[in-house]
Amino acid sequence: MAYFLGKDCDVFITTETDAYINVTASTGDAAAAASAASVCFAAQLSDGVTAITDWTAVSDLTGVDLSIGATDEDTTYFGMRSIQKTEIKKETTITLTRKKTDNTWDGIFNYPARWGGSGTTLYDGLSQPTVNQGYRLQVVLKSGTEIFCVRGACVQGHTTSINADGTSEETMEFMSYINPKVASTVNVDAIGSTEL
Repeated sequence: MAYFLGKDCDVFITTETDAYINVTASTGDAAAAASAASVCFAAQLSDGVTAITDWTAVSDLTGVDLSIGATDEDTTYFGMRSIQKTEIKKETTITLTRKKTDNTWDGIFNYPARWGGSGTTLYDGLSQPTVNQGYRLQVVLKSGTEIFCVRGACVQGHTTSINADGTSEETMEFMSYINPKVASTVNVDAIGSTEL
């Protein structure tokens, strides 16, 4: 597990396709679109090439928590007394915390737009995942020497903490079973079908 302060890194969110995910400010409804709106939650994947532009960075970020884990299962074999721990899958979780300034994250979690979109269609999460579903998060350290890329992530949770004396904060948790990539450049390569 690694924890970064918001001042130590920038986080950029894109979809895995050619769609932008926008949220209507007045209603909080999320929608997939061909162009970015004034409240854009995620840019299209090809925007990652020109990196990392200011409007795609998560604003008012206070913390980033990266966790990499594995799910094991006990396997027993007939005639053997020992039990084997078998790795079933790996899991990467990234938790973003920011100052609550608008209802964008509420719209993404509640509408729902938790699984990304393509063209002008949001995925509903009721079908088998494909290489086009989910979000791609690029965590760029301020030094610019390392970029941690989480691919094919879905929104797993969203919470808001209310503070009567100070600024309210909200947390959004993304989760992916696809192995992350660490490099010195932005990763915009498509997910391979064998990586699902």
